[in-house]
Amino acid sequence: MPDYKEYVAWDVPTRLFHWINALAVFGLLVTGLDILLDPLFHHSPSGKVTLKDVHVLFGYVMTANLLWRFVWAFYGNKYARWRAIVPAGPGYLTALRAYTASFRAGEPQQYVGHNPLARIAVSLLFVLLLVQAATGLVLAGTDLYWPPFGYWFATWIAAPGVDPALVVPGATDLIDKTAYDAMRAFRKPFVLVHEFGFYVLATVVTLHIVAVVVTEVREGGSITSAMFTGRKILSQSPPDEPDK
Repeated sequence: MPDYKEYVAWDVPTRLFHWINALAVFGLLVTGLDILLDPLFHHSPSGKVTLKDVHVLFGYVMTANLLWRFVWAFYGNKYARWRAIVPAGPGYLTALRAYTASFRAGEPQQYVGHNPLARIAVSLLFVLLLVQAATGLVLAGTDLYWPPFGYWFATWIAAPGVDPALVVPGATDLIDKTAYDAMRAFRKPFVLVHEFGFYVLATVVTLHIVAVVVTEVREGGSITSAMFTGRKILSQSPPDEPDK
């Protein structure tokens, strides 16, 4: 019979980050897809602005939550810290080879924290979310004139004598067309990166969910429930808890 033991894995802030991030990213993907499919849905001008407002609000939540997680990676428990997330450090490649070999053999090692493959996936997700956050803040400033960059872009395109605070989406009579065209040219690379990042993020999120299900089935360890309870129940001695 397996010798099951319970381990404390995820602290409360880490679990809160995970679920807030999941909800925010889901909201971003849904509203982002709606924005991309605007030619199909034919939203009214005011409807498009409202949709973008909602999208940006989800983006603010995701960005604030992500930055908080980066800070918590210096203070959280051992499984929440950078050294347990980043796919690097002493012994990482050896651990990666051992885990991959055990997974292929049908008897994957059980980790309390992220296994070596998961560390690659989590780091990739963090990078993608950070890129989407950075480009999204620029787009929010150039399209809706929202902070932190909105006032600067409004100042750039405001017609002579117009208070930049009065510049809102669709207010063509308040802007200088030449400056507006220059601003839109500046904006274009950020749009391309953000849109490409959307497709990549959607793909990676889907793969993440599939990987969790496959790992749960093959490895066990109550991976999904641990994000609610903070605890994993393992039938093997985990490599990241050598003294247990």
